[in-house]
Amino acid sequence: MKFIIAIIKPFKLDEVREALSGIGVAGMTVSEVKGFGRQKGQTEIYRGAEYSTNMLPKVKLEIAATDAVAPQVVETIQQVASTESIGDGKIFVLDLASTTRIRTGETGDTAL
Repeated sequence: MKFIIAIIKPFKLDEVREALSGIGVAGMTVSEVKGFGRQKGQTEIYRGAEYSTNMLPKVKLEIAATDAVAPQVVETIQQVASTESIGDGKIFVLDLASTTRIRTGETGDTAL
């Protein structure tokens, strides 16, 4: 199993969520976060307003996926979240040791 963390631009969230649902992703955790990367100190346009800051609003997606589906999840996020401009974000893929569904006690891939 893989744990996929993606940091994307906020306005891309609905588009990415719909695309992931389309490939069978059943759930994810979404958090509003702030951060910076290479674009630090640059002017950004966010919701029609132009401002300069080094902490930009982003959305963090956390997705647990089977080994078979993980590459497709990463590819889908990369394609759909891309605006081909600086600050599009990053995708991290980590090995996931185990998963347990609290309600039923199911473990492994069946808990996803």
